[in-house]
Amino acid sequence: MKHSNYPTLAAILFFAFLSMAPACEAQTQFPDNPAGNQAKGWLDAFNAGDAEKYKEYVRNNFPAREQRADQDARFREMTGGFDLKKVEESTPTKMVALVQERRSDQFARLTIEVEAAEPHKITRLGLNAIPRPPDFAVPHLSESDLIVGLRKKLDEEAAADRFSGAVLIARNGKPVFAQAYGLADREKKTPNTLKTQFRLGSMNKMFTAVATLQLVQRGKLDLKAPFGKYLTDYPNKDVASKVTIEQLLSHTGGTGDIFGPEFNKRRLELKTLSDYVGLYGGRALEFEPGSRWQYSNYGFLLLGVLIEKVSGQSYYDYVRDHIYKPAGMTATASEPEDQTVSDRSIGYTKFDGGSLRPNTDTLPFRGTSAGGGYSTVEDLLRFATALQTHKLLNAQYTEMLTTGKVDAGGGKYAFGFQDVIFNGIRCFGHGGGAPGMNGGLQICPGPGYVVAVLANMDPPAASRVADFITNRLPAK
Repeated sequence: MKHSNYPTLAAILFFAFLSMAPACEAQTQFPDNPAGNQAKGWLDAFNAGDAEKYKEYVRNNFPAREQRADQDARFREMTGGFDLKKVEESTPTKMVALVQERRSDQFARLTIEVEAAEPHKITRLGLNAIPRPPDFAVPHLSESDLIVGLRKKLDEEAAADRFSGAVLIARNGKPVFAQAYGLADREKKTPNTLKTQFRLGSMNKMFTAVATLQLVQRGKLDLKAPFGKYLTDYPNKDVASKVTIEQLLSHTGGTGDIFGPEFNKRRLELKTLSDYVGLYGGRALEFEPGSRWQYSNYGFLLLGVLIEKVSGQSYYDYVRDHIYKPAGMTATASEPEDQTVSDRSIGYTKFDGGSLRPNTDTLPFRGTSAGGGYSTVEDLLRFATALQTHKLLNAQYTEMLTTGKVDAGGGKYAFGFQDVIFNGIRCFGHGGGAPGMNGGLQICPGPGYVVAVLANMDPPAASRVADFITNRLPAK
């Protein structure tokens, strides 16, 4: 999934340009004191892109960082480095500053603390994503100027092999830009097209949330009820009796994730949603339900099991019959990875270092209610249109589905949708990201735009493009 939360340099996560910012964003200077000098030294070493010289720098100035230097090098390749934009706090032993990714609109807060005594070695370094500050707002563009700028950006990203995928912008349901770039299969030289199916990652959660609220709208499920009311044979009775369906939908149930050593060991054995419950159903809660927000793939896995239990259909059949068909989505599904899907692209990853390679050995047996299906940008527009015209849910439940409920980084999380303000414009949708796949759908009802971007490359290939678009949309 794409979050506004930035990967800290202490733990680079798999989840998340051409600068068109105004001239007032001139780079400021690092303060001439121990913390400022070390901040400048670290950023210069990081930005240089020379892995050996970076290792040498951290070995001499930040020894605790040396074992993570290779991670930092991959992060540098992903971001292109950072530029200093504003110093927020400065003392001899601590500096806090705003920096911007060179390849995107993303801002981050850089914090560096150093020892008081010479040689003032770094004791702490933090780099955390923040919403773009208002004083660095990107100008809204006319639709025609946005498309000109977007074409230039995509040509540059594709030429540098930083983007391979498809991009669609629609206004009031009609495409105003639709283009594919790169290769769906590098070995066979098969080009991506608008018909190419890309893996969605966590974007499946939108379909799962719609399906859940359809059953609530029909009186088959109670949002306030614990999920154990319906899954009466769930292994951990304490969990089943405490976590409500509403909390599963909003990631506030404390149900944890599905990825990690156990998943990696049994990746191809997990063939049904019930198989995941068999593996994880006995574990305890990570926190008291409702006390905070924490992204939970397992929570959405449980929603899929609930959909199966209450509807009497498999999750895959239910979303096909009640979401994809009514919306006219003919190229969206979650067939097993060992089945041939003629237009499904191959995902390519660098997450383990080295050159691009197929992501085959990272994929689950098949997509689930938590993520992993595939679609096209054209089908995502059909989904957005069906949602907005109430073909899937009535107006009341559509509003409930997409209105933010809980703070989640740079925006609010609704029910399977993120509710975010991009440069003053409200949009709702969801992203997805994993090795060799990245995507995002944003529905911006105010100006009437829908933005769909899918890529068969690592994050942030698609999210970087989607943010470029949403940050510059015409305000009216």
